[in-house]
Amino acid sequence: MDAATPRRAGLTREKVLNAALDLADRDGVEKLSMRRLGAELGVEAMTLYHYVPNKAALLDGLVERVVTAVRPELDGPADAWPERLRDFAAAFRAELLRHPGVIVLVATRPARSAEALRIVEETAAFLGRAGIAPVDALRIVNSVATLVIGQCLAEAATTPGHPDERTDADLTALPVLAAAVAGGLGTPEDHRARFDLALDALLAGLRR
Repeated sequence: MDAATPRRAGLTREKVLNAALDLADRDGVEKLSMRRLGAELGVEAMTLYHYVPNKAALLDGLVERVVTAVRPELDGPADAWPERLRDFAAAFRAELLRHPGVIVLVATRPARSAEALRIVEETAAFLGRAGIAPVDALRIVNSVATLVIGQCLAEAATTPGHPDERTDADLTALPVLAAAVAGGLGTPEDHRARFDLALDALLAGLRR
């Protein structure tokens, strides 16, 4: 590989990850390859290895890109941690739903980057100022993140390998379900209401 190629291409790791994220959002992460990504950026696939050493590093980079796009606001009194986590959860959900192609990656590949770990550290430290032990603080942070990711997996219209193939079932003999559907079950508003209900219940329980 020509050592000058990366400079001529005008690439950075951030640009590579952003292009990979666009591809994953458009076509699904299962179709993401170094060759396709190189074509998207107008360079040979080998050029990309200057920024990401292998496919696994590229996938980890996508997780990092999405997970670190939102940071909890950690100002105010320490006992306001449930409100701060609620705001973070809502913002994290919105970010994941903007990138449905990588939700499965976020669910299955732990965020290991220094920036992601720093966010976790700062959040756990904020909870610590409210008298919460480190192990419990991390359990709380993980519980909230898991709720958000699970909700988004269920909510996203499409995820890699699982295209939306909705069929309308006959609910004539299922009056409760029929009434729920008529009341808006499965709509974007219903998704948000279910998320709010679950998050409020989780945070209320954690606060106690």
